[in-house]
Amino acid sequence: MVGRTSTTQWNVMDDVAPLVSATVRQPALVPDSCIDAFAELGVCYLPGAFVDWVDPLRAGLERMMRTPQDFAFPNESAAEDEPGRFFDAYCNWQRVPEFLLYTLTSSAAAIAAQCMQSPTAQFFHEHVFAKESGTEKKTPWHHDLPYYCVDGRQTASVYVALDDTDEETAVRFLGGSHRDGNTYTPRRFLSGADYPQEDESMVSAPSDETESPHRVISRSLVAGDAIVFDFRTLHGTTDVRIQSRRRAFSTRWLGEDVRYVERPGITSPPLGDLGVRVGEPMPEHLFPTLWHTPR
Repeated sequence: MVGRTSTTQWNVMDDVAPLVSATVRQPALVPDSCIDAFAELGVCYLPGAFVDWVDPLRAGLERMMRTPQDFAFPNESAAEDEPGRFFDAYCNWQRVPEFLLYTLTSSAAAIAAQCMQSPTAQFFHEHVFAKESGTEKKTPWHHDLPYYCVDGRQTASVYVALDDTDEETAVRFLGGSHRDGNTYTPRRFLSGADYPQEDESMVSAPSDETESPHRVISRSLVAGDAIVFDFRTLHGTTDVRIQSRRRAFSTRWLGEDVRYVERPGITSPPLGDLGVRVGEPMPEHLFPTLWHTPR
């Protein structure tokens, strides 16, 4: 299998409200310096924030990688003639017990709300990544918002490193790109090419970091470290050969100003028949609000 496939229904539960009401999210206190960096640069780092979750999240990801056909939206982005393996998949949080427990009980929701400076954090979906030793496939520069069926300024991905990662192969960000006013055309991870696009307001992302006026931000990571970044922040990786496994687990969060939109073409995730109109919040029975800031 090369490229993304649709193998099974992503939403196992018709209504997640009973589970939400039966669980409690861990609180967190995000340093002001991180909140300021998130606002100014579109990315901040929280060392050691999820150390206790590394082993459970690894276990869930390993099962997915052994039998990807049993899960929703598996994808292979390294071609058959390329070295290594670049696997990712999303929208399996209801299917993988470890992912479900993390989503409903970890501090990710509290962290996202504080970084977004939103009184609430609504869960959108999770996304897992794995690059095996020997992989030389880079992730092209892109930002996430135009892939999605949502729009708004209060958005956050909480990315958890599941392996120690050196700076050369870690995710790289273009600091401040979330504030440049551009919406960048989505790109295919397999080829690096832009998706065919009917939206003339979108522009092509830089193909190389030297083409951008924004500062490159990157650092080495230890398993359990977290990166929090805005959906609009440009990011990618180099093609430096992976010397040891590089796995990660990311959750995507929506603040109170985010609303459903319809974009030309297929969104990623390709979520359809949500029963929501343009301009409305995402439906709670599928995308639960998991954090309300105490007043």
